[in-house]
Amino acid sequence: MTDVEPIRNRDHTGWVDKGPRNIERDRQNPDILVPPTTDHGTLPNMRFSFSDAHQRLEEGGWTREVTNRELPASHDLAGVDMCLKPGAYRELHWHKEAEWAFMIAGNARVTALDEDGRSFIDDIKAGDLWDFEASLPHSIQALDQGCEFLLVFSEPDFSENNTFLLTDWLAHTPKDVIAANFKTSEDALTSLPTKEKYIFNGEVPGPLASVKRQNANGDIPVPVTLHMDTVTPKQFEAGKVWIIDSSVFPAAQTISAAIVEVQPGGMRELHWHPKSEEWDYYVQGHAKVGVFNSAGLARTYNFQAGDVGVIPLVAGHYIQNIGTEPLIFIELFKNPVYSDVSLNKWLATNPTQMVADHLNLTPEAVTSLPQEEAAVIWYDQSKTAVPKQPSETDDLTDHASDVFK
Repeated sequence: MTDVEPIRNRDHTGWVDKGPRNIERDRQNPDILVPPTTDHGTLPNMRFSFSDAHQRLEEGGWTREVTNRELPASHDLAGVDMCLKPGAYRELHWHKEAEWAFMIAGNARVTALDEDGRSFIDDIKAGDLWDFEASLPHSIQALDQGCEFLLVFSEPDFSENNTFLLTDWLAHTPKDVIAANFKTSEDALTSLPTKEKYIFNGEVPGPLASVKRQNANGDIPVPVTLHMDTVTPKQFEAGKVWIIDSSVFPAAQTISAAIVEVQPGGMRELHWHPKSEEWDYYVQGHAKVGVFNSAGLARTYNFQAGDVGVIPLVAGHYIQNIGTEPLIFIELFKNPVYSDVSLNKWLATNPTQMVADHLNLTPEAVTSLPQEEAAVIWYDQSKTAVPKQPSETDDLTDHASDVFK
């Protein structure tokens, strides 16, 4: 970011902006204000910021959402950003969509029940994940630090305002029916809530072992949480990637993800995803994203922390760190298996002369191109491309700003 007034011109094209303008927005979007000359044609908006989303304020915290109402280009997924005070609950509920979650800050306790009556309870911290498949009842309670988390749902028109809530159901069920179900008297139910509680205050619970109840049906056999300090990232010359799909997180049978960290001067290589549209959430930093969607259609966007992006199915793209701190973002897909296709690897597997004829290069130039996929590479050629070897200490707090602490 800079205090210099952005100018709408490039190489003798464009002119001054004399009309009303939001200069701060112009500064945030330099590649929309003055697009690269490679941009061409008309593409839908592929960016929306949670800062522009309606905020629902409750006694125990707040929530906001980005769905296909806010971002029509999203055809697969929707997202919710939620924050809970220490001890506060996102009440017991369920919904038709699968829910994949990333803990942005703080700590929380989650519970779940499956259709066989088996239960689950666990405590999670910043950087950890959970996954509740469609229709399974669950809850979230903040622990002593409070918490903020990203929820991603398997339908683009999902709304956080339309889930099945315990208190809402009972408020709309006759008392005599509830009494019969609970094997108690109606007099014992006079204090039941008369409307939904949704996000409400509570006391910070005691240690996990002291509150876990015995269940004759046992525990859910596949954990619905994933502690990220147990996952080793793939290390590349300019950053690292944690691949989170059903091979690593078996409970996640609907949504997969890649958590990507790009060092300043680095970029996510030119690539595309063959099976699913990409839904991105930016956790930290500033990015420049170039999207190619066939037939000469290309558009460049800018993103920063708190933004959501969408990249169409099979559209070629790159993601460049244009800031001074590590860029961290999450790629999400409505598919249990993560997949991508690297441009470098594709070219390296075709006959040399074939690639040379396509790109008007000499065979020598073609053989000097990268021969292997490398998800995160240097854009800044002055950087030394020496990969760091992964270690047991590599985790999501291992970077300059300790964003998850």
